[in-house]
Amino acid sequence: MLSEKNLEKYADVLLWGLATAKKVALKKKEIVLIQYDLPALRLAEILYGRLLDMGIHPVQRMVSTFGMEKNFYQKADPKQLTFLTPGDKELYKNINGRIFLHAPQSLTHLKDIDPAKIGKAIVSRKTLKDILEKREEQRKYSWTLCLLPTEELARQAKMSLKQYTAQIIKGCYLDCDNPAAEWQNIHKEVSAIKKRLNALPVKHFHLESANMDLRITPGDQRKWAGVSGHNIPSFEVFVSPDWRGTEGVYYANLPSFRSGNYVEDVRITFAKGKAIKVEAKQGEDFVKKQLAMDTGARQLGEFSLTDKRFSRIDRFMAETLFDENFGGKEGNCHVALGSSYSDTFNGNPAKLTPSFKTKLGFNDSALHWDLVNTEPKTVTAHMTNGKKIVIYERGIFKI
Repeated sequence: MLSEKNLEKYADVLLWGLATAKKVALKKKEIVLIQYDLPALRLAEILYGRLLDMGIHPVQRMVSTFGMEKNFYQKADPKQLTFLTPGDKELYKNINGRIFLHAPQSLTHLKDIDPAKIGKAIVSRKTLKDILEKREEQRKYSWTLCLLPTEELARQAKMSLKQYTAQIIKGCYLDCDNPAAEWQNIHKEVSAIKKRLNALPVKHFHLESANMDLRITPGDQRKWAGVSGHNIPSFEVFVSPDWRGTEGVYYANLPSFRSGNYVEDVRITFAKGKAIKVEAKQGEDFVKKQLAMDTGARQLGEFSLTDKRFSRIDRFMAETLFDENFGGKEGNCHVALGSSYSDTFNGNPAKLTPSFKTKLGFNDSALHWDLVNTEPKTVTAHMTNGKKIVIYERGIFKI
């Protein structure tokens, strides 16, 4: 497990992440919510104390254990399934920051639960998600999250707990004297890449690998985002494309754990922006039911690329937070089915109304599911002037 010294460094990085993501400094008497799994209790205690020292009002909430979650989906009647706790809306309308400490003790405990039931519960909580999204657009709120090692994560990633812990330490730069400073340097270097990407007049991107042939249309008034402090670790740069321009085949060679289920080798065919065919070596029925969650679940919400020069992650970690930032020999790309990110809108966030989002092709859904590909690949930008530029190849940005 992580030592006390490593946990203190983790707290440093998370507070750097929250401050960087918020763009506007946290003020005394503002409210920050700490949500944590039970194995993350010690880090939650450290952060609670740090926030008090800063004059912040910390609010702590432990999330349901896997046993509670399994009981909920097995026993909840329709009204219990969609029940929202009194006070949650009020809290979410007032918090200025949120730190989530993820430390799952089971990854497959919901494998026998009807995916439609899981989807119904997720959709019912979209109201809370929308509140936070609007507050973030208004720069009144931001968030960050991290992962702590557990026996279950190590087992699913086919590592010992010691090996898994070492991957987290390496991946988050916790082995450095001042990891927050390392993250600030990465932030600076990736910001330069984003600036070059945002200067390109792109009509569409063509993504090619042994198993992929996909066209993605960035759309109007877009900008690349990433390494913003939201995720620890995060090396990716991403854009929320115009979902209507997605055509071709996407393939995720990395497995994925979601809502207590395991899926492997997911292949999705898009036509006119919608997923029209879904195949998977394992978990195909679950994938199909997740994509039936709502109208936007079959449409693209994110396209992301990771430069291997920054990421020290080189093992499958059985957790999207790390897997979507995989470096290794070839870097990675991932797409997300479902909701888009409003921070990739290149304009005044206050003007990004629901109707304007629809007009620009920003997708809306209760779902956001990242699916990762680590194959050797090339990404070519097709410009509005007819020219073509390779922007990414073999895990490295070429611009």
